[in-house]
Amino acid sequence: MKRLLVIIALFTAAATAPLPAMAQDGPPAAGRQAPLSRVLATIAARQPGRHLNTTMGEAGGRPAYFVQWQLADGRVVIFVVDAESGQIIGRQGG
Repeated sequence: MKRLLVIIALFTAAATAPLPAMAQDGPPAAGRQAPLSRVLATIAARQPGRHLNTTMGEAGGRPAYFVQWQLADGRVVIFVVDAESGQIIGRQGG
C-alpha cells in the first residue's frame, strides 16, 4: 500500500510540475531559445550534410546547442550554436 501511495505522489508531482520553456519562432528574446529548425537551416546553408543529433549544454556560460552533423564525405562535425541567438560560435572535429 505504501508503494502505491508513493507512486501516486510521484505521478501527481510530475503532472503538476511546470513544463520547460520551448523554443519558439521569431526573434530571440532574453532567456528564449532560437528554434532548432532555424539552427539546422543555418548549418545546412553553410555546410551540406545531414543532422545526426543535438544536445543542449553551455558554452562560455551561455546555453548552447551541440549539433552533430555528418558532412557529405562522411566526416562528423559538432557545431556549437548559441541557443539564444542561433549563431554558430564554434566547431569541433571534421
